[in-house]
Amino acid sequence: MSKFRKLFKNKARRNHYIVGMVILIATAFSFILFIQRFAVISMSKQYNGVNLVQRTKQKYEHVDKVNAKRGDILDSEGEMIAGDATIYNIYAIVSHKSKTTDGKADYVVDKEKTARILSKYLPLSQAKLRKFLTPETKGQYQVEFGPSGRGLSIEIKRKIAKQKLPGIHFVELPSRAYPNGVFATNLVGITKADNANDENSNISGVMGVEKYFNKILGGRDGKKITKVDSNGNELPDSQVIEKRSADGSNIYLTLNSKIQQYSEILAQTIDEKYEPKNLQILVMNAKTGAIEAATQRPTFNPTTGKGLSNSWRDTLVEDQFEPGSVMKILTLSASIDSGNYDPNELYKSGTVEVGGRTIGDWNTAGWGYIPLSQAFTRSSNVGMVKLEEQIGSKTWMEYMKRFNIGKKTGIELPGEVSGGISFEHASDQAMTSFGQSVNVNTMQMLQAFSAIANGGKMIKPQIIKKVVDPNTGKTTQTFKRKVVSQPIKASTAKQVQKAMHQVVTKEYGTGIVYNVPGVKVGVKTGTAQIASPTGGYLTGSNNYIFSVAGMIPYNDPKYIVYVTMKQPQKMTESPEKILSEVFNPLVKRLVSQGSSPENATPAGSQYVNIPSLLDKSTNDALSQIKDLKLQSGVIGTGNKVVQQLPASDEKVMPGQRIVLLTNGAMTMPDLSGWSKNDVLKFAEITGKQVTTKGDGYVVKQSVKSGHVINESGKIIVTLKNK
Repeated sequence: MSKFRKLFKNKARRNHYIVGMVILIATAFSFILFIQRFAVISMSKQYNGVNLVQRTKQKYEHVDKVNAKRGDILDSEGEMIAGDATIYNIYAIVSHKSKTTDGKADYVVDKEKTARILSKYLPLSQAKLRKFLTPETKGQYQVEFGPSGRGLSIEIKRKIAKQKLPGIHFVELPSRAYPNGVFATNLVGITKADNANDENSNISGVMGVEKYFNKILGGRDGKKITKVDSNGNELPDSQVIEKRSADGSNIYLTLNSKIQQYSEILAQTIDEKYEPKNLQILVMNAKTGAIEAATQRPTFNPTTGKGLSNSWRDTLVEDQFEPGSVMKILTLSASIDSGNYDPNELYKSGTVEVGGRTIGDWNTAGWGYIPLSQAFTRSSNVGMVKLEEQIGSKTWMEYMKRFNIGKKTGIELPGEVSGGISFEHASDQAMTSFGQSVNVNTMQMLQAFSAIANGGKMIKPQIIKKVVDPNTGKTTQTFKRKVVSQPIKASTAKQVQKAMHQVVTKEYGTGIVYNVPGVKVGVKTGTAQIASPTGGYLTGSNNYIFSVAGMIPYNDPKYIVYVTMKQPQKMTESPEKILSEVFNPLVKRLVSQGSSPENATPAGSQYVNIPSLLDKSTNDALSQIKDLKLQSGVIGTGNKVVQQLPASDEKVMPGQRIVLLTNGAMTMPDLSGWSKNDVLKFAEITGKQVTTKGDGYVVKQSVKSGHVINESGKIIVTLKNK
């Protein structure tokens, strides 16, 4: 028995030894693994793919981005065109768990009251607001109000905040202000937030000068780092490492605000009266190439975004088109300059056969045998074909290249197209002489015209005057007059100037309507066919691009004016008469602004600056609108203005309508005589669904004036032309 016990005891001791050795080996192995793992982590600074250094910094350091101020865009005299601003998005907390720091309710307590008050400041009905404030999803913390609750001005934000509605809050977002409203909008461009929901987001240019100079305007963001404890509280006297921001530079354009504003008024008048599919008005300083005015239709309001979906291009550089008869300026120049022009040579006008194709004058019967000196004045296509044949196709192509046709101007605007020349067939070669089978952009034509205005020297169009560092006030870039080339001799330019004057003064000239008394005007008219998508050209009296290019004064041009109009839908006047409604008054304004100060037009007389009418009595607001020589429209029965369109600080043309919303019951106004644009203001400010029928001015409305507007009913408005 003792022997068995001894054997058992030895076996137990051996087992203990084995277990101990196993534990020792396991412990040693674990320790080795731990040391190895620790060494790897120490060297790599990572654990399970997580950068421990960065994680520690995130926990004990707070990083703030310091946004750089975006540079301003100004006119040639330093007046603001675009500058930094702030907009606000409104939202409502609907969760009853939300409390303020002092324990009060921080959620919408009274939905009826909240909806009623917000309906005065947002273009939403009380019913829609109540629906927003009563979300279908249970436990939802907060709600937004769709597009109508975004992009609010500081003015509207302050009015709502003043009501102290529980649960109503705002998010402040960076934005861009365009105080002039529609003002060379497509050329200046617009911006958008890089992240629409981030209050610290930067904004970037997406069109025009804003896009082309985005980096220069945007500047450089800074960074601030602060030490914090584990709870995120800033440590006292903690070290702050700051990377300083650098504000964006200010860009001065060559635009002359007086001429630009007047061009906008003329463009809007033509757009409403004749409804062209496209309209362009440009004024260039003939000596320097500075673009003093540039506008287009369709366009949009950069503040409200109205019209943006139909005008997402700067047509001045991004569209190419066949220029039509204004091209004859270059054809005549090439003929004279190459030594092939004999003004006394007779040719048979009317029609001519070239390469199996019949080319006709606008007067297909012609004027019989006439001298070549009349071809330009009468705008004879056959005469230009004769000149092209005498020049020779090879030489004519060389001259077009000298004028940089088919080559970008390099103007500081994004998306410029180069155009092109169709020159394969004899008929195409002939047609380029009168502006068909060749595509250009507007700036290219201005650049080519400048050679005639500058003694044969062709000047690059300029839209930028200078770039200024706001921190030092120093000019970092200056855009000076640039001579591109000299395609023709000075003597040639003089002869072409005289020919352009004859277009206005000769009894058979096509531009007599552009004769401005007391002003030495030289012009060339243009009528270009529009290519059909199915081949050939469109037919119909209005399916053309009508144009006029003018030099003022013709013998020593200070200005080049170029107006183009595509397919007017209401051609109640001849195309020349329509274009003269832009050209003639614009020429008068250009001449008067260069005269003595007492004869010049005051800068502020062309646009009306809209004042703030919010919180004013309805009668006082109407009186103020009348004094400004504007029209008015009142919605509601209240005695106090709670909303207005256009908003304050916007600029409008004389005679436009301001629509007011009062604090009373929302009643229907009498829309008789309102324009379609006025009706759209009514729809925007009330949030109602309005259907318009026809064009022109209101003659009928489905809801009678004075009736309370049904929140769910549609409103039908009928318009007719006067």
